Amino acid sequence: MTDALATVHVVDDDDAFRNALRRMLSAWGFRVATYASAGEFLLSESGDGPGCMLLDVVMPGPGGLQLQSALARRRSPLPVVVMSGRADIPMSVAAFKLGAVDFLTKPIEEAVLVDAVERALELSRERAQDASRGEAARTRLACLSPREHEVFDALVLGRMNKQIAAELGTGERTVKAHRASVMRKLGVHSTADLVRMDLDAHASEDVGEAKLP
Repeated sequence: MTDALATVHVVDDDDAFRNALRRMLSAWGFRVATYASAGEFLLSESGDGPGCMLLDVVMPGPGGLQLQSALARRRSPLPVVVMSGRADIPMSVAAFKLGAVDFLTKPIEEAVLVDAVERALELSRERAQDASRGEAARTRLACLSPREHEVFDALVLGRMNKQIAAELGTGERTVKAHRASVMRKLGVHSTADLVRMDLDAHASEDVGEAKLP
């Protein structure tokens, strides 16, 4: 089943190949947008919504790897499937280091292409869900006071009440009161819930700036 809101962005300088992909994917029910160059895609300011990218590696001007690097710096959630006219191991390694979810060699069989697109779109949906949980977690954490944040951070690290009191220079009873307040404000019931919330809150912030090898 296709996602009516998701877009498959095809970036390839070969007009015939690009149009063939558009027709093929449209026939499968995918929503498709095409671009003749990396620059055209960047100028379109597309890619913030759900979807994925089919990206040619070798193009005039900025190539596919340069576009991948630019997307990584922008922390784009768009999964990228790289395409190339030749099976080049160093090129494929570079693409995967920049976050490519697949590397397809032209000519590409229809079933292989559709499978790659469906997997990339599924990854896009998972990233959107992660981003939504992260935003919800950060919103709830913003309700904590500075001292409650300190207690929260210590609890996530596995500290006991007595240890937290010593680190913060306060009494154990005060820590227990802050702990109860943290649990109440965040709507959780265990330290495991706090750890999951911390992971959700920082998941989208842990993506480093990818660079060309």
